[in-house]
Amino acid sequence: MAGGTVVGDLQVLFQPDRPELGYLPEGPVGCGSGEISWVAIQHGPEQSVGSLNVLDPAAGFNRHVELPGRPGFAFPTDDPDVFLVGVERSVCRVHLGSRECEPVSEEVDTGVENTIINDGVEIDEGLVFGCKDLAFEDYKAGLYFWRAADRRIFQLRDDQLCSNGKVVRRDGTGWWIWDIDSPTKTVARYRLDPSSGMLGDPETALDLTHLPFFPDGMVEGRTPSTVIIAFYNPESVEAGEVHEYDLESGEHLATWRVPGSPQVTCPLMWDSPEGTRLVVTTAAENMSAEKLAEYPLAGAMFVSEPLDQLES
Repeated sequence: MAGGTVVGDLQVLFQPDRPELGYLPEGPVGCGSGEISWVAIQHGPEQSVGSLNVLDPAAGFNRHVELPGRPGFAFPTDDPDVFLVGVERSVCRVHLGSRECEPVSEEVDTGVENTIINDGVEIDEGLVFGCKDLAFEDYKAGLYFWRAADRRIFQLRDDQLCSNGKVVRRDGTGWWIWDIDSPTKTVARYRLDPSSGMLGDPETALDLTHLPFFPDGMVEGRTPSTVIIAFYNPESVEAGEVHEYDLESGEHLATWRVPGSPQVTCPLMWDSPEGTRLVVTTAAENMSAEKLAEYPLAGAMFVSEPLDQLES
């Protein structure tokens, strides 16, 4: 373990009772009233469909909506029945009640094959999201800005392999965006001008190439100057890891362990009834029957105790 105070071990919050829902969970988002939405990107190694899920941790009930493709992200809207979901290569409005999936953007990545939408983040003007190469071979997937006012898509980059966690911060009329392309093991920083749909040149904000595992999802940490990153480890280890870093100094501030589930995918700072708690999704993706027996908690959602705040 490379530095950072070990805060503690996370505990199981929810474990899907259907194996397909634990194959590749990602994108947990707080929905109010203590609920957490999340996506099951893919229901198995040979599947090309996934689902939108809304978990009520207090009741232990998970609402499950099958989708016509693979979702990369989902965000609640002002209408509690409607979510904005990236499905395959389009942004869609998904209605929980009717299960209708209505595209609200043109398709992305039309010039390349075998890519789909992956992780995304909300900004006031719309969504910033990236795609991934399903073969994990070619740096050809896009990074995009979807502007809600006119439903226009702007391609920001065309050289991603597996675009993952994103954190944003308002900067005057624009946004600073911190972005992970997992295989590079770095966090890049860009400035986005939403009026023109233009992205500035990248800067390396965090260099994580010394770590043996891959950065996946990312959220703002316990202060606006920190981020919390989930790490996906395909190796057989005792626990997965989640780290907090200072964006200014690059210092590794804290580590949370995820016992029995090394493939940690995405974090969430959850406003629970007991206070702010760290929630992470984990995945059983690509695990053999033998490895699943070794890691029966793979695919579960984990939670911390209420978090102590960092001094600003």
